[in-house]
Amino acid sequence: MEDDSSHDAFRTLMDDPPQPSELPLSSPFSSKPLEHEFSCHCCYNILVNPTTLTCGHNFCRHCLALWWESSHKNECLECREKWEGFPKINILLRDAIEKLFSDVVQRRQAEIQADPKILHSLLAFQRYGDNLGRSRTNQHKGAGFFFSGVLVALTCVTVMVLVYHWSTGVVEQHELLISKPVSRWTSEEVTSWLELLGPWAQLYRNSFQQENVNGRLLLMLGDEELSKPPYNIENQTHRRAVLAELDRLKELGVKPPQNLWEYKAANAGKSLFLLYALKNSPRLTLFYLYLFDYSETFLPFLHTCCPAITIDESVEGSFFSTQLEPSWQQWAEFLVKYFLLPYQLIAEFAWDWLSVHYWTSRFIIVNAMLLSVLEGCALWRLSTTARIRTLPHMMWNHLWKMLSQGFAFAALWPFVPQFVCNCLFYWALYFSPIINIDLVVQQLTRADTQAL
Repeated sequence: MEDDSSHDAFRTLMDDPPQPSELPLSSPFSSKPLEHEFSCHCCYNILVNPTTLTCGHNFCRHCLALWWESSHKNECLECREKWEGFPKINILLRDAIEKLFSDVVQRRQAEIQADPKILHSLLAFQRYGDNLGRSRTNQHKGAGFFFSGVLVALTCVTVMVLVYHWSTGVVEQHELLISKPVSRWTSEEVTSWLELLGPWAQLYRNSFQQENVNGRLLLMLGDEELSKPPYNIENQTHRRAVLAELDRLKELGVKPPQNLWEYKAANAGKSLFLLYALKNSPRLTLFYLYLFDYSETFLPFLHTCCPAITIDESVEGSFFSTQLEPSWQQWAEFLVKYFLLPYQLIAEFAWDWLSVHYWTSRFIIVNAMLLSVLEGCALWRLSTTARIRTLPHMMWNHLWKMLSQGFAFAALWPFVPQFVCNCLFYWALYFSPIINIDLVVQQLTRADTQAL
């Protein structure tokens, strides 16, 4: 390893090269040693357009071209190690040699220009490099075409699955209970509501059926009535769960949504807003929910993604657990994921609904993973460039963009046809992952190209 003094001497030599007449015979910068250090190991003359190979050896460009044309081997003339890619001219070394030996370099360049054989070899060598670069580009394009074909296939499969689901009724029609007032429920609808409370509610299904409990009678039930015949709900926790759901019915006037499709039917605008907002800016959207939709949306979301360590299993399916204030352990876990991996929170929420929405939850989970990769690529590009200084400006622009789009959405929502909203909703839900796959492939291909 060279010390700092040798580097300082080289910089001084580059800035003000000494003339041969000014150097003593014993000087380390005399002409003979300099010619030896900057000579080509093929022609043993001063390097002209020095080209550095992978192994570190330098040769004249035309000497390397003549060697390649005669042998067609991608290996060093001296150590026989194969080079990678297409050798490039060492610009720093070339400029140093032209400063030190300007007369010699000009004379040799004139000789090279006058020799047709050398010019032919240089042209052939350059064509070889151009073809090599095009072949690598075509490889990347081939990969892009391959993934484009995969995306087209995935899109077709997704369309076929959606058509099949809608045609066979697998994607169920949204129940009328979410829009029908409780007071107008029939006994069958009351029994259907009871079944949705959880497996434990099946124990009391027959008693409600025998009494033909309709919506009006359901609203009149209290803790004392449920504990006595004919209902006989002796388990206090079960009675509390039923009463909690009854309180929600009395407050809302309709059955609260139990799945994504019911939530979309009951809150069409809000569901579309959350779908796009969580995809484009999850942190701002969760902060918005914390400020303006804490009890109804934020608390259930937090309890689902960061469940408490000890959960009272006896109140399964009830509304109690989602309305409790989170513990400090839950807040700590949530905040770490919120700042570092916000899309993981969305994936964990979708995973909890896997038994209810088999395919839809998987689409959401895959999309969350892809968005995490895209966010990581964006942060990597930001950290490796000078754009880090513009980070506050970029954050402000993003905040302003989200606010303006939110106000525009609120203003235009009453005038947008429901068919258009449904198309936008299902596009963001099912086709966004397919688009993000292509974006991830482009990012990885770009990173690979920059590395080369």
